[in-house]
Amino acid sequence: MKKKLLCFLSIIVFAITPVLGFTGCGSDAEAKDTLVVLNYGKYIEADVLKRFQEETGITVKYEEYEQVEDMYAKYKAGSINYDVICTSDYMIETLRQEGELIPIDYNSLPNYKNIDESIIEASKAFDPNHKYTVPYFYGTVGILYNTKMVDEETVSSWDCLWNPDYKNRIVMINSQRDAIMVALEKLGYDINTTDKKELEDAYNLLCEEKKYVYAYLQDETYECMISEDAAMAVCYSGEAAMGMEYNEDLSYTVPREGGNLWIDSWFVPRTCKHYDAAMKWIDFMCEEQAATENFEYVWYATPNTKVAQHEDEETLADETVFPTKETLARCKLYDAYDNETLDYTTNLWKKLKAY
Repeated sequence: MKKKLLCFLSIIVFAITPVLGFTGCGSDAEAKDTLVVLNYGKYIEADVLKRFQEETGITVKYEEYEQVEDMYAKYKAGSINYDVICTSDYMIETLRQEGELIPIDYNSLPNYKNIDESIIEASKAFDPNHKYTVPYFYGTVGILYNTKMVDEETVSSWDCLWNPDYKNRIVMINSQRDAIMVALEKLGYDINTTDKKELEDAYNLLCEEKKYVYAYLQDETYECMISEDAAMAVCYSGEAAMGMEYNEDLSYTVPREGGNLWIDSWFVPRTCKHYDAAMKWIDFMCEEQAATENFEYVWYATPNTKVAQHEDEETLADETVFPTKETLARCKLYDAYDNETLDYTTNLWKKLKAY
């Protein structure tokens, strides 16, 4: 496996215009040379963004977020008119149901042909008629563990996260939906349940687990595991692959009870003021070179079929990066919560973090 960037050691300066305080503008002149983007943190290679601006003449006002629910809150606040957003499947479904999405003009995306048809088909779970989304990355949620500290059998079940032998050596994922998913799987409940009793059971279980947790992390997980500050961590498969690249004692698994398959996609929200620029951005993200550079920076499974032409056999065979059919069979996509359930689980999460 190869990796171009030592992400946890490098200082990356984005060639972007800060979005702070930006409220959006819809003038014809600006529509040709401005784009407001909202994306996960550490989810694009800096040179890709810089090259997009240089080649198109479009100034990108770029903003990041950590959790899916953070994105929803930012968008719903209405203080910034975002033109294009990347987020996860279940939140896209929520926004679609709320009428917040604008159809994509696929005819204006010549590079869209590079996207794997099987991932497009899977995306119909949250975009039934495939009108609104273009897949960007996909992967799983599982456990990254240090083989010197934990054996493979121990991490074959989510039960290991409640093992007192690993007190203060467990990193829990700092994401309310994913953390709740882990507890639901341990309890044998559907990860998409909206039953308040079952969700409360999951919350109580997470409260019990908290006494064993070293930290709640997301983007910093692989750094913590590389430095061996923890024995195991619940994380996304790309974070796991990043950690395994720099510490040969790390390994990754999706426990036998099952986990989450996620698909992150680009979409155009109703606040878009620069539609043509948004189409250029999405098409650029589907470009062979851009997709390859982004993959080698982010290290998540890419739906872009052209990327394989640039990767070695070891990378393509890495089951952490590209999950097997057996692993995917144990995983489910999240369904969108209704507003009542979303509010309920958000409150549970806040209570857990304050517990």
